[in-house]
Amino acid sequence: MNDERGSWYLLTGLLLGIGLGLLYAWVVSPAEFVDTPPFSLREDYKDRYRAAIAAAYVASGDVQRAQARLSLLEDDDPSLALVAQAQRYLANGQDLLDAQAMADLASALGQAPTPLPTRPEETATFTATSLPSDTPSATPLPSATPTETPLPDTMMTTTVSVTLAVTARPTQTLTLTRTPGPTPTPSLTPTLTPSTTPTATLAPPFVLDNRVEVCNPLIGESQIQVFVSNAAGVGIPGVEVIVLWQAGEEHFYTGLKPDIDPGYADFVMQPETTYTLQVSDGGQVIPDLVAPACTDTGDKQYWGSWRLVFSHP
Repeated sequence: MNDERGSWYLLTGLLLGIGLGLLYAWVVSPAEFVDTPPFSLREDYKDRYRAAIAAAYVASGDVQRAQARLSLLEDDDPSLALVAQAQRYLANGQDLLDAQAMADLASALGQAPTPLPTRPEETATFTATSLPSDTPSATPLPSATPTETPLPDTMMTTTVSVTLAVTARPTQTLTLTRTPGPTPTPSLTPTLTPSTTPTATLAPPFVLDNRVEVCNPLIGESQIQVFVSNAAGVGIPGVEVIVLWQAGEEHFYTGLKPDIDPGYADFVMQPETTYTLQVSDGGQVIPDLVAPACTDTGDKQYWGSWRLVFSHP
């Protein structure tokens, strides 16, 4: 009996020690982190840090300093992080000015060129090499001998005559003799008789192949079941089906239930309501679709369905 009390006391002391230790560590003297790097901050404190950097950039316009401060967060892409935070601010209805500041800083980071590392010890040396210059050979011009012609006393004019050594080339005279050719005989230009342009009559994209009344109590609700296939009998998904009735209109598409058929689509009918169905624009119109009245094996009546099978003509 004494051994049993001792084990209970030991367990109780252990639990009390753990509780007092947690109370001291969390309440009395919690741990304080000093000078921790920004990348170790919690996400909400990182958001505040980015907002403060963006506000400082708006005030100073110093992109390099803002980029250096953002690098301490060690984001994969600081500009994308700023844009994402600005979008969160707008979605949550937070300060619009902070969101605008972060958007401006993200835009500036995307446009600011990244400085390339330089090596001051490397000095480029350029050697200027003089290219040989072509010395033009001066050809002496013929001398000009002025000749003075005496004029009356009332007027004196100096005439300068220049004698040039010119090698005369023989003058070539080209004489064109126009010989009248044969008079062209005008040819007859055939006039095409306008032919009648055939007008193509477009067949409807899909025509009704089969219309079957379905009485199956396992369906649970009255439906218009539509099957659309190509000429080979393969179901075609993504075909638009339009259903009209007096109170509204519905558009739906085949292929949403591929487990039944890729070209299958259905629509729930309301009893005693007349529907008109058309497959795709310009397709065959099927009017007067009303939920048929069916009877099960126990002579209990229920509303049946319609199965419409369409294909290309």
